[in-house]
Amino acid sequence: MIDDKSTQPDPVKEAFFQGELLVYPTEAVMGIGCDPDNEMAVNQLLQLKKRAVEKGMILVADTYSRLLPYVNDNAVAPAMRAEIFSSWPGHHTWLLPKSAHAPSWITGEHEKIAVRVSAHPVVRELCARLGKPLVSTSANPSGLAPATSLDEAKAYFKDHVVYVEGDVGNAQKPSTIRDCDSGKIIRD
Repeated sequence: MIDDKSTQPDPVKEAFFQGELLVYPTEAVMGIGCDPDNEMAVNQLLQLKKRAVEKGMILVADTYSRLLPYVNDNAVAPAMRAEIFSSWPGHHTWLLPKSAHAPSWITGEHEKIAVRVSAHPVVRELCARLGKPLVSTSANPSGLAPATSLDEAKAYFKDHVVYVEGDVGNAQKPSTIRDCDSGKIIRD
């Protein structure tokens, strides 16, 4: 008998679409995220992190095309396109013009949306499996050091989240954030 994995339940995918929070490895730290279109899940994440919605959130994906519902691609400056797209997949977050459909609970008080196409194999596989980008922020309550392992994340969040197995990459710090119009570094 052939084992058809497509008929097997996927507990991580089910949790994601039920609005639960996922903790997963990224290039530098453990990330925590959820479905960007689920306002209740994003609010739960903001509460857990003690983070203000006005600050906005980063979306991470396996491909740029998966981010297009949230980005106004036509408004990305032609002079910056090569620099932006050649940095992906990679450890670079860009502030791009937000689309009319980008939720305010993701963009906060900003006219742009922070997005990244990750090179981390777990993030890439997870986004492909879900068919969506993830909200991505460091797995820690505000003011505490980001978790760099599943054990550290579990110490922060106990059983309030779903954990995705995998190791953090070799980057020494969270992704650089740059503005798409000026190229200016917002976070190094």
